[in-house]
Amino acid sequence: MAGMLARQLLCAASGKSQEQILAQTENYASEEVCRRMEEFTARAVAGEPLAYILGEWEFYGLPLYVDKNVLIPRDDTCAVTALAIQKCLELEKDPRILDLCTGSGCVGLAIASRVKDARVTLADISKDALMVAKKNITRNHLAGRVTCIQADAMKKPSPFLGKFDMIVSNPPYITGREMEELPISVSNYEPHLALFGGEDGLEFYRGIVGNYTSLLKPGGYLCFEFGMGQGDEVCQILTDNQYTILERSRDYNDRERAVIAQLDRKDD
Repeated sequence: MAGMLARQLLCAASGKSQEQILAQTENYASEEVCRRMEEFTARAVAGEPLAYILGEWEFYGLPLYVDKNVLIPRDDTCAVTALAIQKCLELEKDPRILDLCTGSGCVGLAIASRVKDARVTLADISKDALMVAKKNITRNHLAGRVTCIQADAMKKPSPFLGKFDMIVSNPPYITGREMEELPISVSNYEPHLALFGGEDGLEFYRGIVGNYTSLLKPGGYLCFEFGMGQGDEVCQILTDNQYTILERSRDYNDRERAVIAQLDRKDD
């Protein structure tokens, strides 16, 4: 693992691929490369996540820019992404999707990349996070179908946003107790705004269901990621608000991680 980390840092410091470095093992590194390598190594030793040092990370096959204003995309989030994509592919032409608490935009951009007629809106309360999301829209050549808006998941949205076929969200869900136990690589570097979900970790689920259901078309879908052990409580919030649970899914570590629910169909 240490050798792999060193290779990745050296690639970032030199601006070369691993293949290029291996082909040039007899060459000396420049002073500038050595300086950058020392800086990157010191940051890694201090506990800073590799993604922030590199300034990029891959999610669902997409290259994404990341910095300390957004969470690092994790494999756990593939569960909610796959659920959303599966349902989006079944929707009528040109579905409208809202990715709420978008952060880097990883979920919404993955949907747009796989559902070729989807029109995706990335929404976050943080202007700094939206700057990152906008960079990732451009980086993945999706500007024609993906846009950004600033929106607060805990407040009623503007009706001018129109109606959506699906809302997908990986909201903050870390409890107060869990916040105190986070590893240094998370607590000292990743944005607490995107982590803390209230003392019980469920504030954003209640807020999103209460505030944003009005933006769903009749029979529309709400797709959530949630933390370990939160599945029953999140599903209860949904069923208490006229949603029918369609599927609960697990992540790569076989932990229940995501749910998709359908709003009981009513005419406007």
